[in-house]
Parts: sequence; C-alpha cells; structure tokens
Amino acid sequence: MDPKTTIEKLQILLPHWIEHNRNHGVEFRKWAASARSEGSESLAKLLDRAAETMVATEELLKKTEMEIGGSAEDHSHPHSHPHAHSHLTLPHDHGPGTDSSRSSHAH
Repeated sequence: MDPKTTIEKLQILLPHWIEHNRNHGVEFRKWAASARSEGSESLAKLLDRAAETMVATEELLKKTEMEIGGSAEDHSHPHSHPHAHSHLTLPHDHGPGTDSSRSSHAH
C-alpha cells in the first residue's frame, strides 16, 4: 500500500480541524460571556475578538478543503474522540463550569 499523499492526508485532517476550530470559537464566546458577567469587559472583548478570528480561520480552512476537492460541508458531529496537538502540552479548560481534567482532549 502506498503512503498517503499530502492531499489525501489533508482530506482527512481538514474536516477535523474545521470542527475543532469551531468548538474553540464557541468556548471563547462562553468565556467572554462569563467575563462580561463579572464586569471584565476588556477581557470579554479580547475573547470575542479571538472567537471572530476563529470564524475567519474556519473560512480559510473550508476554502482549502474545497481547493483539494473536499466538500466544505457542515462538519458538526459529536466530538468525543480523543486527539492530540503537538504544539501544546498543557490541558485546557472547555468553558465556565467545566472540569478540564474530564476533557477528552489531550493537549
């Protein structure tokens, strides 16, 4: 069996990245709302900007997916599979009221 090409690998990775990126944007919005409710408007604005950046990133990832022949369809599906990111080694929290130690993410 031949090793996968970069395009074949990206056809697998991009849908996951799109969904994962979207999930982080949602988390940022939740944290922004929490900060805002505690009177930290400047912090909330920064988190809102971070969420907006995620939307822009998602659009670029979708364009990339289309460029390689992918569908760029809605990638929302239950996100219960574990995954790792080599660029981060610390666990991260998934929003107000959650326990990061219960996360299925291995960051």
